[in-house]
Amino acid sequence: MKRIGFILSAVILLIIITPQTNAQQMKTTTHGGYKIGDSATDFSLNNVDNNTVSLSDYTDAKGFIVIFTCNHCPFAKAYEDRIIALNDKYTSLGYPVIAINPNDPIAEPIDNFECMQQRAKEKGFTFPYLVDEGQQIYPQYGATKTPHVFVLNKEDGKNIVRYIGAIDDNYAKPDEVNNKYVEAAVDALLTNKPIAQTTTVAIGCGIKAASKN
Repeated sequence: MKRIGFILSAVILLIIITPQTNAQQMKTTTHGGYKIGDSATDFSLNNVDNNTVSLSDYTDAKGFIVIFTCNHCPFAKAYEDRIIALNDKYTSLGYPVIAINPNDPIAEPIDNFECMQQRAKEKGFTFPYLVDEGQQIYPQYGATKTPHVFVLNKEDGKNIVRYIGAIDDNYAKPDEVNNKYVEAAVDALLTNKPIAQTTTVAIGCGIKAASKN
């Protein structure tokens, strides 16, 4: 009888604590930041040319392809030419690329400002490459990887988030890409059609945050 009573007590205790455990797990695994349909606030960040850039500077833009990326990450490097191609294709159509480096330069020295300037020059970046100094912007967006894309659409004076995720479905082999997520999203916006896939999983390196010790 004592054994049965012990088992019943254990079961009751498990039932009581399980909802709390699940809630704690959800809290630690759910990322903050923008969701589809949210309005993204503007920012003013330093570009590699030492000029500040804000979304409001682009008065004629219909929206933006905001990409959190960096110097050191092999995933980010693999996508550099495709990011350049996105900017070349869509800037004239009203959706320029805005690249932001979210990494802390102490945690990842290769991502310091001077290295950003050098990388932009070597690759011939045709878009702003901004530094998220103080790491204030990427948490607002909810970016977790490099690269991580947020397609914004100007609507009633606001920058509405319409796509979040990866650039495409094959970072390693550009010739074997089956789904160009960002292109599909922007093309849908340009033709006033619904975006078929509004979110995907961003594949890349984790963002390097400053140490809080």
